[in-house]
Amino acid sequence: MYWQSMLPSTPMPEAIYQLIQPGNKSTFSEVEVGVALKESSALPRIDYDIGYTDKGAEKVTMANSTTIFFLYDDLLPGKRMMLVFTKSTSRSSFLPRKIAETIPFSSNKFSEILNYLSIKPTSKQSQIMKQTIEDCETPGVKGEDKYCATSLESLVDFVIAKLGKEVHALSNKGEEEDSKQNYTILKEIKMMGGNQIVCHKMRYVYAVFYCHIIMPTMVYLVPLVGDNGCKAKAVVICHTNTSSWNPEHFAFRVLKVKPGGPPICHFLNSDTIVWVSNSI
Repeated sequence: MYWQSMLPSTPMPEAIYQLIQPGNKSTFSEVEVGVALKESSALPRIDYDIGYTDKGAEKVTMANSTTIFFLYDDLLPGKRMMLVFTKSTSRSSFLPRKIAETIPFSSNKFSEILNYLSIKPTSKQSQIMKQTIEDCETPGVKGEDKYCATSLESLVDFVIAKLGKEVHALSNKGEEEDSKQNYTILKEIKMMGGNQIVCHKMRYVYAVFYCHIIMPTMVYLVPLVGDNGCKAKAVVICHTNTSSWNPEHFAFRVLKVKPGGPPICHFLNSDTIVWVSNSI
């Protein structure tokens, strides 16, 4: 397999392994899309929109009961936070690169994409796919290097080009997905480094990962225990310079700070991968 040949010393995280299993078909049914569009009425998927304008007032409402963003000074053993680790509602898996490369991935060729995949232009699938492509095409903020990988092979190639082959691939472990509860931070918070790439799984007909490098940031592996006794290790990203973020970003409103203020941190969703160079 391509992963083992290119990254022989990097164990594959569960979040990636699940996307290459034969039983996981690349489907995007009306049922899945319906759940994705209505999820804000239950436990909404958290999209951090780093550096961009707030996309919805529901995030602020959710932040009143759930910790989304928090200050670096609160990343301490004994600190309690109400968390929900959301997973993508799209169960799409990776296509082999030789197939993915034959399918356009551009807003300029969106009609061609829909025709190729036999998807109606007025369908919910079409709306979500178009939004994903536009998110991938939107220019990054200052200091952000971004790339959308449409196959596992292209994802691995991007990581190697930026960080080399000696990398850790991190994702959350042991967390209870889509279950909101109080978690307490335990001792032995581990700083993994600042030379990193974060890859978020997007909603699309097959697996697409939005990967970006936002500097300066730091990555931490944080041990947690839930009120129900569930133990987990979660990945936390801390942004140490927010001066280029949009002043209207909802993190500033929730935390009552301004761009360029104290470092802002957040946990990651269950299907997000963080790559960190072994040379810290």
